[in-house]
Formats: sequence, structure tokens, C-alpha cells
Amino acid sequence: MDALTILVALGLASVLLVGLGERLRLPWPALMVVLAAVGSLLPGTQQAPPISPDLILPLFLPPLLFAAAQRTSWAMFRRRWRAVVGLALLLTVVTIAAVAGTVVALVPGVSVAAAVAIAAAVAPPDPIAAEAVAGPLGIPRRIVSALQSEGLFNDAVAIVVFHAAVATLVSGSDVRPRVALDLVVGVVLAGLLGLAVAWVADWLTTHLTLVAARNALRLVLPFAVYLIAEELRVSGVIAVVVTALQMGSVQQVDAVEDRLTGKAFWDVVELLVTGVAFGLIGVELRYILDTSQAGLGRLLGTAALVCAVVVAVRAAWMALSLLAVRRSGRRWLAPRNGREAIVMTWCGMRGLATLALALAIPRALPDGTPVRGYDQLVVTAVAILVVTLLLPAFTLPALVRVLGVVKEGDEENLAEQRVARRAKEAAVAHLHSLEDVAELSEDEAATIRVDLARLDEALPGPAEEYPAEYAERVREALHRREVIERRRNGALAAARAEALRMRGEPGVDPEAVDAVLRELDLQTSHHYRGLES
Repeated sequence: MDALTILVALGLASVLLVGLGERLRLPWPALMVVLAAVGSLLPGTQQAPPISPDLILPLFLPPLLFAAAQRTSWAMFRRRWRAVVGLALLLTVVTIAAVAGTVVALVPGVSVAAAVAIAAAVAPPDPIAAEAVAGPLGIPRRIVSALQSEGLFNDAVAIVVFHAAVATLVSGSDVRPRVALDLVVGVVLAGLLGLAVAWVADWLTTHLTLVAARNALRLVLPFAVYLIAEELRVSGVIAVVVTALQMGSVQQVDAVEDRLTGKAFWDVVELLVTGVAFGLIGVELRYILDTSQAGLGRLLGTAALVCAVVVAVRAAWMALSLLAVRRSGRRWLAPRNGREAIVMTWCGMRGLATLALALAIPRALPDGTPVRGYDQLVVTAVAILVVTLLLPAFTLPALVRVLGVVKEGDEENLAEQRVARRAKEAAVAHLHSLEDVAELSEDEAATIRVDLARLDEALPGPAEEYPAEYAERVREALHRREVIERRRNGALAAARAEALRMRGEPGVDPEAVDAVLRELDLQTSHHYRGLES
């Protein structure tokens, strides 16, 4: 079976499993992994990887990161920067150190560079996996936001360390002491690149007249900025995330059609890319295991110990985070109690980056010498994928119900109401500011509606065909209609502007703003359609 057939089959399976997952109340991405893994056992379905490991991250990571970053904001990161640094940077580094040390101690003859490479591959939790599984469960948005923030940036840390470790492994030299400096420089330059690309994209958007063209630009943009960053030897992950964040912060008030069509467009893109990516994980599992030449039982025993270390490190870090949150008094952070700490520990799901990096570890050195412990390294990656992705995915719903974490999220459901209230207040304030427009009573407005309905039925041709007094009535009604339209459009624009302003305020949930903004956009769109009809 060729690569194109496999990818098309995975895309079709994604569409079908979304509905099945809702019926079974199970996370469909996890079902996708299982289905693909089972399908790869069929004769003739797995001869070689359908996609080169070097292409997995550039093909799947940019659009998924871009879509996830669009759901957050700069204000959110400014408010949670300590948590982002703790989870995305420090926890990733600690996990790499703990896993590398464990691998060196357990795997005979493995080099430090190889151990660090596999540790970097398995260290970063996947933001898409966590959001796809935890998001629909109704857990507090504080937890989902923390997991998103962690996942958006930890890949950058892991990828830098991985490339340094592989370069050391291949060259046979000592571990590069400038890894930390390379990471800082790469992050700064990638951030500047992301801001520059976002500025160029915003300029192009203002000069593209077709909505389809503007949506196409947003689709191509993540791939372009990722490839440019990789060519410049800086973090493609950071560049994509910064581009998405900046573009989200400069949305135009009147870009109603762009937001509505863009939301539907990206929902489809994200569903298909997520499904194919998770399906690819399942497909590749068999290939990785088939390439392992040593006894699988012994390899799995060692891998189980490494899995225990990965889970233990995350659990210990969440316990420390809980203490820090309690001492700081920042109630908007997570975890806020022991139950949330357990959920966040269980949501440390590995995914696409782990698969791609594990497959990118060289089997042999340039001189043909096999990399010692290679089989153990790849089996360990598979074990961690299964333990941290599939096991939590199928057990998290029950765990959330048992712990009662869902009920604690009720207070956060008021976020949308707060955004909607301020948007309405802005609309009313705009109406009160229009002193140059005569007030229309309810009776007058009702009369206008009746007149307009009669006019639509009674005037199939130009108004000049009717008596002068009736034509005057038409002109008066049309004027009143114009007044109402102008006032309504101005009020809706004021409400949208206030919602977008709130998106940049600290402490405001960007997803709540986006939900209210979508309702305002729909009202505006329906109004325009009604006028056209």
C-alpha cells in the first residue's frame, strides 16, 4: 500500500471516528491510533514508513500549532508566564535529564548522546493530544490553558536538545556546551521572525480582496514560517506560535466574513490533520517494533521502568507546582488543588513530536557502526507513547468524574457571560452617543417593518411607476430603514470592538471572547443577508 493511499484512508477514518467517538464518549484521536495500529497488522499494509521522518514535523506540526495558538492570546501568556517557563522549559529539561540518566543506567553500552536524544524525544507532552482528549470533558479552562501553553513551547526546547544530541552522536564529539545559548538565541530570533511574518501577513490581508485568498494565506503561512525558521536554524515551533498569536491580536473589527469562514475552514483542517497525524502514530508503531531485533520482552521491561520515571517526574513537578500556586495566591493558575494536580499529571500525553524524533534517531553512525542500544531506544519511545497517550486517553473521562474536577469548572463558564455583557454595554453606549440621529419609537419601528414588508410585496418594479404620494412614502420608509441599519451596524461594530479589546486584557479567557465574537459575527452576517434578500 503506497503512502498516498494510507494518508487518504487515514483522512476518511478520521471523519468516521469523530462521530463514533461522540457516540461512545471516547476521545476519537485515541481511537484513531488504535484503528491505525490494528490496520497496520493486515498483510501488505506496512512495508516501510509512509512518510519520511524528516517530513513528519514540517507536514503536521505547523498547522496544528497555528490552530492551537489562535485560541490563546498574548495577555494569557503574560499572565501565566511563570507557569509557561516552569512547564515548557524547566519540566522539559528535568525530564530529559531524568530519562537520560535512567537510560544510561539501564541500557548497557548506550552513549550519553543517544540517551539524551531519546530523552529529548519523549520529554515534551503534545498540546494537540492533551486538548483533543481533555478539552471535550468540560474540565476547568485553567487546566486546559496550562496544558496548551506547556505544549506550545516545550517542543522547541526538546527539538533543540535533540538536534544537539544527534549531532554529538554522529560526530563522536563531546556534548556541545552552547546548547543553552543556542536555545535562547533560537527562541529570540524565532520570535522576531514570527512578528515580522505576522506584519507581512497583515499587510497582505488588507490587499487581498477575496475571502478565499485570505483564508488560503492563513493555511500556507504556518508551513512557510516553519520552513523559513528551519532554514535560518532557529526554532520553527516558536516562529509559528508567535505568528499565530500576533495575528490574533491584530484582528480587524469588520473582518466578520473572514472570522466566520476562517473558523469553519480551520475546524476542517485541524480535524483532518489531527486525525492523519494520530493515525500515523498507530501506523508507525508496528514499523518501529518490526525493526527491533533483540528480545522484545527484555526491551519492554526496561521501557516500563523508563515510563515510570517519566510519570513520576511529572507527578512530582505537579506537586511542587501546587505548592507554588497555593503560596502565591494566584487562583487563576493550575493546579489549584490535589485533584487538579492528578489530572494534569495524567494529561502529560506524548504524541507527534515524540514519534517524529524517535524515528529520526540514526540506526548507524556514518562509518556504518550500529548505534548501541538503538532497539531499546525506539521500543522505549513506543512504550511511552502508549502509556502516556492511549492509557490516559481512555481513562481520563472516568478519572475526571471520580475526582469531580468538572464541577469546579462551573465558575469559569461565566466568562462568556462577562464578555457578552461588556459587549452589550459598548453597543448601548454607542447608540446613546448618536445625538445627530432622531430617536425612533417602538411604534415607528413596527410601522417601518410593516411598510417594508408591504413594499417588498407591492413593488415588483421601480417606485416611479406609482403615484407621487406613494413614492414619497417609499422614500420616507427607506430613509428610516437606513437610520435603523446605520444604528444597528454601529452598535454591532462597537460590541465587536469591545470583545476584541477584551481579548488583549489580562485575566480574560480568549476562548470565551472568541465564542462571543462568533455570535456577534453571526448576527452581523445574518443581518446583511437579510438585507440582500
